[in-house]
Amino acid sequence: MTSRERVVAACSLKQPDRIPIDLGGMRSTGIMAMTYNRLKAYLGMTGGRTRMYDLGQQLAEPEPEVLERFGCDVLHLFIDEPKRWKPFTLPDGSPCEVPEGFNPERLEDGTLVLRNSAGEIVSRLPADGYYFSGCGKAPLAHITTAAEMAKIDLFTPHSQKSLDDLRARAKHLFETTDYAIMYSGLGSIHEQCQGLRGWDQWMMDLAGDPDLACTLMDKLTDANIQVAAQVLPAIEGYAQVVVIGGDLGMQDGPQMSPATYRKLIKPRAKRFYDFIRSHTSAKLFIHTCGSVYALLPDLIEAGIEVLNPVQVAARDMDTDKLKREFGKDIAFWGGGCDTQYVLPFGTVEEVRAEVRKRISDLGPEGFVFTQVHNIQANTPPENIVAMFDAALSA
Repeated sequence: MTSRERVVAACSLKQPDRIPIDLGGMRSTGIMAMTYNRLKAYLGMTGGRTRMYDLGQQLAEPEPEVLERFGCDVLHLFIDEPKRWKPFTLPDGSPCEVPEGFNPERLEDGTLVLRNSAGEIVSRLPADGYYFSGCGKAPLAHITTAAEMAKIDLFTPHSQKSLDDLRARAKHLFETTDYAIMYSGLGSIHEQCQGLRGWDQWMMDLAGDPDLACTLMDKLTDANIQVAAQVLPAIEGYAQVVVIGGDLGMQDGPQMSPATYRKLIKPRAKRFYDFIRSHTSAKLFIHTCGSVYALLPDLIEAGIEVLNPVQVAARDMDTDKLKREFGKDIAFWGGGCDTQYVLPFGTVEEVRAEVRKRISDLGPEGFVFTQVHNIQANTPPENIVAMFDAALSA
């Protein structure tokens, strides 16, 4: 099988010739740029360029040599990818390249900050930190009534130039590689509402002002469908997987009660998912961290075909149980190695054992291997190599 065929088979709940492998196919299956530099040095790979395309999470774009070394099967695709790059120094002093328009300001205490057009700080990376974290005011936090919310227009159209460029890149990747192509950028419902209202306010909206919450979700669903109506024709026939966000879980359970999800969020999510599935042949993939066991029947009923991640250290996310109960209805993308404890802090043999268990539980059909979430800054390169080598030899 080609990589593309392998991933399509897995996402279709069929058994491929081997377990497909992903590193960096989307923004939650990647590797931090500092860690990537150490990994390349450990592998004896010299030359090339470490390009940090996700500035908040500090993620590197894996180069072809790294993808080939680990038997990876997936390439990422998103709209308005950077075209020009410039040198930058990572928090550990190692070099990388960043998009030309990335111009953080360094404060006296060493903190790097980003400002909006009004000069307000909207993101910061502390001198001893690893990530840029948002710190600006949520854009719709000031709204107090459903009537006010109903007047908001959330649709920001992509330019025809951006869509034409996206189509050209999707076509190029499809015709010049045999990798599966994964498009990220169709949006979400609950997760975007958190960003628009602020996490605390949004949870209070759901609990205390469902009219306002539902009005916002209706407006956002409309906007996301309009975006999808622009994007999906540009990538149809080229992308095999499309990603939407979710982040419905916490370490110990869903962020909201299943009853709240079913009553308020699910109808809007299903309308969004139905539109996507009726306008593309690609598989519909949701990224939702945490413990989402209690919501899986609803996600499946709403139209989700692929679940990521499988956060194995979270409550009720036992891989054997998930596969037995839901493996005939949904594919699992991730969960191949715990990134909270095992991958950063375990021994090489503990990493190998973890990989063998997760593949045994989740494979061989309906499973794409990747670690639970992005490979973090404190992860030893020998553990990364052990993880992917164990997956490739499974």
